[in-house]
Amino acid sequence: MRSVLFDAGQMTARLELEVPEALPDGQGGATVSFVSVASLWARLEPVSEIREEQAGAEVFTLTHRIWLRFRDDIRAGMRLRKGARLFTIGAWRDPDERGNYLVCLCEEESR
Repeated sequence: MRSVLFDAGQMTARLELEVPEALPDGQGGATVSFVSVASLWARLEPVSEIREEQAGAEVFTLTHRIWLRFRDDIRAGMRLRKGARLFTIGAWRDPDERGNYLVCLCEEESR
């Protein structure tokens, strides 16, 4: 596999990595909240935009490719936060399988 040439100086976005945490709601169910587990530098690359109408309002779903330093604890359903912006992690990969970087495929939904 070819080595990926990537300048770590392009990681200019400071993001919070958040994991879902289910808390019992007292009625047999659970309420999901997110807890920050790490603060990290990343590179955000917008990839595409999908426009839909839901309940009479336009909803935009933006997809992003987000580069991070390699971590082995990334899972689908986690999210990355930049201020009020939320990026849900759908998939991730090690682009050259050398354990240097991860590329996360994320969705950002805005209303």
